[in-house]
Amino acid sequence: MCYFCGVNIHEKYIKRCIELAKNGLGFTYPNPLVGSVIVFNGKIIGEGWHKKAGEPHAEVNAINSVKDKSLLKNATIYVNLEPCSHYGKTPPCANLIVENGIKKVVIGSVDANSKVSGKGILYLENNDCDVIVGVLEQECLNLNKRFFTYHNKKRPFIFLKWAETPDGFMDKLRDSTSEKSPNWISNTYSQQLVHKMRAEEQAILVGTNTALNDNPKLNARNWFGLDPVRIVLDKTLKIPSHYHLMDGSVKTIVITEKTSDKSVNENTYFEQINFSNNLAEQICAILYHHEIQSVIIEGGAQTLQTFIAENLWDEAFVFVGNTKFENGLKAPELKKAPNEIRKISEDALKIYVNI
Repeated sequence: MCYFCGVNIHEKYIKRCIELAKNGLGFTYPNPLVGSVIVFNGKIIGEGWHKKAGEPHAEVNAINSVKDKSLLKNATIYVNLEPCSHYGKTPPCANLIVENGIKKVVIGSVDANSKVSGKGILYLENNDCDVIVGVLEQECLNLNKRFFTYHNKKRPFIFLKWAETPDGFMDKLRDSTSEKSPNWISNTYSQQLVHKMRAEEQAILVGTNTALNDNPKLNARNWFGLDPVRIVLDKTLKIPSHYHLMDGSVKTIVITEKTSDKSVNENTYFEQINFSNNLAEQICAILYHHEIQSVIIEGGAQTLQTFIAENLWDEAFVFVGNTKFENGLKAPELKKAPNEIRKISEDALKIYVNI
């Protein structure tokens, strides 16, 4: 087995696997993003990607798309992630590759799941397949950063997200008479991008004050895709049952310090923790238990700063609008320069990576 290959032709087809795999973002949880390409005599004769958990994997879709199956015995199959070797909701892809007589297999990265890790490669090699591993490995690892973080670090991949004014505020001052709705800072294009993020990530989390002040729905109504699992911190169970977060429309996890005997609806779960210390770490443990691979921490300032203080975050997206508040709730602080700044009409999007 070759663990590194700099042959450009292999990189070309692994890049195509990555492109295909991205079509499944937001739909495959808890499974990884996988694309597959089958090449015969320098021509793609089949390709596919994993579209949804419980449905056929990328290799199955690629093989099924090949019109002339007799070509497979002389073809090469490319896949960005090691083919599975165990029976889950679908049969093993490594077995299918062998059964179809494919003898050349090029893989981007090894699977982090202990049920698979290395076993798929070993099965292929034991059945006389020529296996190459590690083509564009870093790109393949980055594609499945959520999946690998979940399995390797036993926590979800954590995105921090907030909007702030040029003078550093994320909300106006509020009192009991304030309207229970957001004070918008970013423009409609930025807001749509946020909904795209919600559709792509598995969960979204807010603190008590954000829930009480904004009464948010936390759905992806302005983008195509699934609504994320909603998580809300509610230490003393202050959030009224008629608020959007309690409507049962989406799986919702309420993290509290109280022993709850509430029975709001069958889609709302109460998890008890100690709010006194290591709050972010406890939250991550709960999300891992619920098999959540990625989460957007959307607010408020105190909740975001908690994750920053405990250094439990992977990427941060800070939208800077062009309206000043002059006073109000100060935005969180990241003591580092952004890795990238994008313009979204008159807004600036600052992107930070926690390396």
